[in-house]
Amino acid sequence: MGTTAVAAALWPLAKASGLMETAMNQLPAKMPVIFLAHGSPMLLDSRRWIGELKNWADAIPRPRAVLMVSAHWDQRPVSLGATHTVPLVYDFYGFPDRYYQVTYPAPGAPELAARVRELLRGTKTDFVDEPARGLDHGAYVPMICMYPNADVPTLQLSLPGLEPRDVYALGKALAPLREEGVLIIGSGFLTHNLRAISDRTPAWASEFDQWIAEVITRDDVDALLDYRARAPGVDYALPTHEHFVPIILARAAVSDARVSPTFPITGFVGGSLTRRSVQFG
Repeated sequence: MGTTAVAAALWPLAKASGLMETAMNQLPAKMPVIFLAHGSPMLLDSRRWIGELKNWADAIPRPRAVLMVSAHWDQRPVSLGATHTVPLVYDFYGFPDRYYQVTYPAPGAPELAARVRELLRGTKTDFVDEPARGLDHGAYVPMICMYPNADVPTLQLSLPGLEPRDVYALGKALAPLREEGVLIIGSGFLTHNLRAISDRTPAWASEFDQWIAEVITRDDVDALLDYRARAPGVDYALPTHEHFVPIILARAAVSDARVSPTFPITGFVGGSLTRRSVQFG
């Protein structure tokens, strides 16, 4: 679980010397857009899960920057987090002290923030800056697994509320970023009923997981947006909806009319929580 502050220190120097401007002018790889299940801080105790996330990161092009949209930040108007390295947000309670000692000093992404502001202005989307807001556990936990050297510039953006069409509109506004070498990550959980955690997977969890897999596979955007009415067992699977809607943003951020999604990580944890994660493009 190694991290480094060296990259964070070098980032301003690279920018000042013009190296960053040169890098940003190079033609980037077209990036996929991903949705991942981030678990809890205890994900960092799972060698299997860490390995799956790292293998996934290694299998896609290295991003020039990451734009992270986590279930744990819902703020209107849309808010951009810190553009330099600031302390993490330990947005969980009652865990052992060691989980509050985790660090992840990823470089800030001021150029990406400027581009996001430009895209939001272009779609007349209101936004604000929250320059002291660090990465929450829905952002830094998977990043530690995927990019353990903390050397990828990272910007966190808030959800725009939980209305599916608002989330979809934000994802569409961000779509050009994948052509610019930016990895857009929606971080959540497709089922998230913490009261149902047990040693077995209930039928409603399996049915919901299978339904969303089928919807994503056939690229049924209408069903995805209308999941509250169409998904089986939705009230059990999602007592609240903040962990689900990042999948909507991720799908919207793929500009292609048709996509061929894959599921790099599947299975359940805690009985009822699906680890299903999705790569678009």
